[in-house]
Amino acid sequence: MKVRLFASLALALPLAFTSFQANAGEAGFDYQVLATAQPKETKAKVEIIEFFSYRCPHCFQLEPSLKAWIAKQPASVKVIRQPVIFSDKWEASARAYYALEATGSLEKVHLKVFEAMHEQGFNFDDPAVFFDWAGKQGLDANKLRDAYDSFSTSSKIARAKQLAQSYKLEGVPTLAVNGKYLTSASMTGSTPAMYATLDELVRKELGKGAKATTAKPVKK
Repeated sequence: MKVRLFASLALALPLAFTSFQANAGEAGFDYQVLATAQPKETKAKVEIIEFFSYRCPHCFQLEPSLKAWIAKQPASVKVIRQPVIFSDKWEASARAYYALEATGSLEKVHLKVFEAMHEQGFNFDDPAVFFDWAGKQGLDANKLRDAYDSFSTSSKIARAKQLAQSYKLEGVPTLAVNGKYLTSASMTGSTPAMYATLDELVRKELGKGAKATTAKPVKK
C-alpha cells in the first residue's frame, strides 16, 4: 500500500507562528468527520489520538510542538499515542513502541527512538539492532525482547491495524478527536493551522460554544 506522507514544509513551520488563529475550521477541509464515529479508548471528556509511526520523519518533526500543545490542555483532555501500521515494514517500529511501553521505558526514550532512526541512521526494522541500541540506553534488552514478541504486543499490533482501517487513515501524523474528527497539517495547510483546528474541535467537544459546520464524511 502506497502511503502518502504529508509535506515536510507544513511541519517545518516554527512554533513561533502559533499566534496565528484560524477562523472556524471547515469540515471537509481543515478537518474531516468520520462517517461512522469510533469508540473512545478512554473515559476522558475529550480524547485525542495521535496516529504516528517512528518511521515517519514528519511525526518526528511534529513531536516537540505537539508536546508543548498537550501541556496546555486541561485535565479533561487526554492525548494518547497510537502507532500506525500501513505495511509489513511498519510493524517492527510499532513492536518497538509497545515493548517500550510494556517495560515502562517509553517516556524515557520516545524522542530518542525518533532521533536514532532519523538523525543517527539506525535501522530498527531489524529487532537485533533495536535491542542492542536499547541496551546502550540503559534499558533491559532481555525484558524488551520478551515484550517485543509477547502475545500482548501481537494483540496490540492486530488492534493497530484494525484502527488504521476503521479511521480510514491515509497518512501520518493524523490527530483524531473523540472518535469523530480527523485533522492534520496536510488538511489545514500548516502546523499552526492544525493546532488552531484542534483547539476549535476541543472547544466544540467540551461544549464551549464552537460553531458547528456542515460535515463532509470521510470517504469509504
